[in-house]
Amino acid sequence: QVQLVESGGGLVQAGGSLRLSCVASESILSAPFVGWFRQGKQRELVASINSADNTYYHDAVKGRFTISRDNAQNMLALQMNSLKPEDTGVYYCTTVLYGRQYWGQGTQVTVSS
Repeated sequence: QVQLVESGGGLVQAGGSLRLSCVASESILSAPFVGWFRQGKQRELVASINSADNTYYHDAVKGRFTISRDNAQNMLALQMNSLKPEDTGVYYCTTVLYGRQYWGQGTQVTVSS
């Protein structure tokens, strides 16, 4: 069972920044997929990175969010800049390992206008 623990959420004013972190209980080096989903009105994929370090970003966050991972620390991060009220939601870290998808417990991000 892979455990994922997120941190770094909070309340921020529009235009501000937050950095989310997700620590995995084991190596994500070989994971074909690691990413962040956001639960607002619907759950949507915000950003992801694959084992070849190719990244994906939702159109709404391109140029503002940066996903990265530190394989030595088993950590995934999401740097969020120029935050907007529509970025508000619960952010979930997720990965696929051993043919299964695992989720963290989520961290709340609230952006005030």
